[in-house]
Amino acid sequence: MSLLSFIIATPFLAAIGLFFVPRGFDYLYRIIARGAAGIAFLLSLGMFLIFPQAAEGPGGFKFYEKIAWAESIGIHYQVGVDGINIGLILMGAAVALAASFASWEIQRREREFYFLFLLMVGGILGAFASIDIFFFYFFHELALVPTFIMIGVWGRGEDRNYATFKITIYLTLGAMLALVGLIALYVQSGAKTFDIIELTAHVQENPIPAADQKIIVPLLLFGFGILVSLWPFHTWAPLGYGSAPAAAAMLHAGILKKFGLYGLIRLAIPMLPEGMKAWLDVLCFLALGNILYCGWVAMRQKDLNFLIGHSSVAHMGMAFLGIASLSLVGVTGAVTVMIAHGLLAALSFGLSGYLYHQKGSTEINQLGGLLKRMPFIGVCLVIAMLAGCGVPGFANFAGEILVLFGAWDTLPWFVIAGAWGALLIGAIYCLRAIRNILHGPLSDENQNLCDANGITTKLPFVVLVVLLILFGVFPRLLTDKISSSASHLIPASNVGTAQLEPHSNEPLLGQLSPRAVRVRF
Repeated sequence: MSLLSFIIATPFLAAIGLFFVPRGFDYLYRIIARGAAGIAFLLSLGMFLIFPQAAEGPGGFKFYEKIAWAESIGIHYQVGVDGINIGLILMGAAVALAASFASWEIQRREREFYFLFLLMVGGILGAFASIDIFFFYFFHELALVPTFIMIGVWGRGEDRNYATFKITIYLTLGAMLALVGLIALYVQSGAKTFDIIELTAHVQENPIPAADQKIIVPLLLFGFGILVSLWPFHTWAPLGYGSAPAAAAMLHAGILKKFGLYGLIRLAIPMLPEGMKAWLDVLCFLALGNILYCGWVAMRQKDLNFLIGHSSVAHMGMAFLGIASLSLVGVTGAVTVMIAHGLLAALSFGLSGYLYHQKGSTEINQLGGLLKRMPFIGVCLVIAMLAGCGVPGFANFAGEILVLFGAWDTLPWFVIAGAWGALLIGAIYCLRAIRNILHGPLSDENQNLCDANGITTKLPFVVLVVLLILFGVFPRLLTDKISSSASHLIPASNVGTAQLEPHSNEPLLGQLSPRAVRVRF
């Protein structure tokens, strides 16, 4: 078993182990879940650190493993990492670790909750590591089903049943559309394999007819788009996250929602370039809807959870814009945004969950002056809000600036509108939240609130904050890896002139000058 397979297997083995814990030892459920998440994180961190020195396998993937499963139809258990998914797997393991410590509100049926939690974590890691289309989709569905149950059984608020019903319908529809698109891609390619490496090479040598590409791309675009909360199919997300327990919201908003974006980058861009070009205007318009409309809606929210939910949807528009650029810089920025937003969304929903656990409500008008009573939580919330509005020094800024540079040459008006929405509108609702929640007089009913005390309470926030700042101050830890792999996925015929100079040996961020990316102001 390779290191990567062991990382994927750890949550599944822990989930099985929960059923060997006798009744009356409920505290062991948390310990097992946290231990499994901690092992997965430490191994993922080690894999990330030794990634440059690891031996390469087929397609440039490292930590590669392939086992025949249904060889007659070309299905194999096949996993590996390259520069695109290595950061996503590390981010996923970090969020899983944080979420395992952020389950304060779970006081009943803990065995069942942590079983679903570990099932979700294993599915998430497996989906991002798989380089076989069958297992790529299978692991995602394995992670998606627990989301519905966790909201319905352990959710909060009177609308949790409606939220469960709505999120089930939307995400099932998105998954089915994506499945039809993946089947169509398999059939039209003629490659008779689900191996993404072989399928990509075959399709690039024997392109799928443009007319067929224009039919397959919308299936993938809207299927994956619904899973990512692409406007106007986004309404399930704020409601679902607002009703979900903190750990479930952290996992889904932080990690699982990136599956659709990853699918477009890994499959649609290299295999369906003509179809992507044909649907670029639609994708850009919908991405702008995410950034502007959802940003405006976030400005009107009176509940912190719903503010974070709409803000999360708005940030996805920036990732879609990077994909729409079809350029190396833009796609690198999109992957960086995915990683940064995963950390940010988990941090934000974790903080909101802690406030709900303490207060019993996340209504902004019932909070206020909390920085005096809860300095640690207050500082973390300030960090989350500043990262959310694109302040330099956080990973979000590095990703968004790459997206704007990468999309400028071909999509200048979308870049102008998107930058205005992401920076100005985002700053308004983030700074307003800081003012209303952390400053002002502290009401008598909030005098008894407790700040995070002890390492187990602070750990989830510390891990996420450290990674947000680390990748913000040293973005090349991500971008150098991402750009080296993304360059093989973007066909030379793709639109987008914001490419790196071919003669330059500098890392990606070192080449981001107006001359290098040919940005014309």
